[in-house]
Amino acid sequence: MSIELLPLLAAHRVLGIIRARDAAAAVAAGRVLVDAGLPLLEVSLITPDAADAIAELAGIPGAIVGAGTVLSPEDVALVEDAGASFIVTPAITDAVPVAAGHGLPVLAGATTATEALTAMQLGATAVKLFPASIGGPSYLKALRDPLPGLPFVPVGGVDAAAAREYLRVGAVAVGVGSPLLGDAVAGGSLDELAERAASFAALAAEFA
Repeated sequence: MSIELLPLLAAHRVLGIIRARDAAAAVAAGRVLVDAGLPLLEVSLITPDAADAIAELAGIPGAIVGAGTVLSPEDVALVEDAGASFIVTPAITDAVPVAAGHGLPVLAGATTATEALTAMQLGATAVKLFPASIGGPSYLKALRDPLPGLPFVPVGGVDAAAAREYLRVGAVAVGVGSPLLGDAVAGGSLDELAERAASFAALAAEFA
């Protein structure tokens, strides 16, 4: 399914990154996030049977499900068949131009200005600033000063406090993994996940 990813990132502000012990745990966590008002989900291909999780989550009304850790054209084919609405890469990989050529939006991993521009030239919809923790919000601001038109989504070590700062200095959205999912992807409390998700949803609403 083709979507307009950039407006969705700007509208929802938080992308929940799910790396789970199995597909069932990924689906359970994803359902909690959607119910809490965080419909943008990335299921990492590191998750066993990730394609099955993507397919099931994609069937949830309101869920916007992408595939993460997409490295190759073969990965693109796998997740496209599973129903992923977008892909996320950790770096500039062969998957970027292939997915873009298929009309599948790409959040492409980059760290430097050169990499960010290259990602966009290859057809990325937005740049996943990764690992964002290397430079923090001040580094994002430094990148955006000469490149104000590039849409950045910081990922890596983004807790609630950092998320607020990234959004304040111009991130279109933030990608949040462990600070949001915690141990819920390994059999931990889904109730506690719901509480964390509600907090992140409230934070996102500050920038609506």
